Amino acid sequence: MANPDRRKITSRAAIAGHPLHPLMVHFPVAALLALVACDLGYWYTDDPFWLRVGLWLAGIGAFGGWFASLAGIVDLVTVGQIRRLITGWSHAIIAVVMLSLASLNWLIRFNDPALVLPWGIVISLVTGGLVALTGWLGGQLVYEHAVGVEVDK
Repeated sequence: MANPDRRKITSRAAIAGHPLHPLMVHFPVAALLALVACDLGYWYTDDPFWLRVGLWLAGIGAFGGWFASLAGIVDLVTVGQIRRLITGWSHAIIAVVMLSLASLNWLIRFNDPALVLPWGIVISLVTGGLVALTGWLGGQLVYEHAVGVEVDK
């Protein structure tokens, strides 16, 4: 259900009125999506270069995502208007699953790079799909519910 009167829902994790969570997710999202391409590159070429790049992308995606999630958690638990939105909870729960898979993917790469095929690529593909779903739900929070948006009256 959209925010009918389009009143703004102010973020508590913000600097000068600018919400931090949407600001912080870009690099982890890019890293996790690029990881899919990196894994496909490794599968196609068998070049260990892609293993090294994949380790870094998985780490940036996982650790950067958990760091960005801190700002999102602050908003979810401290702003009642967000806490009452099913979309907010769905976004948060799917993001936790996504980041858990991303962390597992990084651990696989760190401990045993030989497992990148097949497990790393499977986890990367599932994580990429969850990134898309989580991003769509985040967009719903902004565009449908005006979370962190300055609305003119």
